[in-house]
Amino acid sequence: MSSRAEGCVSLPVYLSVSSLQVKRSPSAWCLVVTDLTEQKKNKEILASIDTVRKKEVHHRIKNNLQVISSLLDLQAEKLSSNRDRLTDSEIREAFRESQNRVISMALIHEELYKGGAFDTLDFSSYIEELAKNLFLTYRLGNNNVSLSMDLEENIFYNMDTAVPLGIIVNELVSNSFKHAFTGRGKGKIRIKLHREENGDCINIREESKSEDCISTGDFILTVSDDGVGIPENIDIEDLESLGLQLVTTLVDQLDGELELKRNNGTEFSILFTVTEKDNQASAPASQQLVKNRVL
Repeated sequence: MSSRAEGCVSLPVYLSVSSLQVKRSPSAWCLVVTDLTEQKKNKEILASIDTVRKKEVHHRIKNNLQVISSLLDLQAEKLSSNRDRLTDSEIREAFRESQNRVISMALIHEELYKGGAFDTLDFSSYIEELAKNLFLTYRLGNNNVSLSMDLEENIFYNMDTAVPLGIIVNELVSNSFKHAFTGRGKGKIRIKLHREENGDCINIREESKSEDCISTGDFILTVSDDGVGIPENIDIEDLESLGLQLVTTLVDQLDGELELKRNNGTEFSILFTVTEKDNQASAPASQQLVKNRVL
């Protein structure tokens, strides 16, 4: 309740009245007045923070749905340009590729939820889940392909960095499954993620421990296989493959460097830098894909 008098400021208070057993005054009462001003302010602040968080979550989901829409448009455009030569198996493969791209983005939200964070996730843990999902999808046709992962622990990225990197890993691993082991009985796919020596991290909260931080600095992501390799006379930037076109586009938008090695198979290495500013950006690099590739 609140009390108001002319010329006075209204304050939120809580009144508690109880009787007292006093010999000299049998009708004594105890009145306790508790000022609830700070409690009210705290509730309002928490409500405001919760509203902002919900709006941000909806904003990011909307962004990701727009990215998915863009990817589907690109896939549809590619199918349309080759529709006279398409087989049923190629159409099914196109749907599977689109499905895996959507799953790669959905897994990010799942990892955020599991980690209890707002917009930063343990990227190494995410890559493990993504790779396992791809193996369940593709390994049915080749049980002799194995997976090796060397992922540095406690690497935290926000969604603006994680979404394009997730799509890149999805495309490269899928490409290895589809093309690297043709005519071979077995093979190995390797994923490696490490900080460079000058890598650092920024605490998400002042009271956070070192393992609860946003990773900053230089990183190297490598996806490789020991398959048949890509011939020297083929330029990956001129390939019709939508997957590799996405890889080169997203690496450029992350201001990264893409290196292809063709010795004893195929190895894609991506050097990229994550800064504190990048982790505060509002428009993900993958969102720029919509502008660059569709509009």
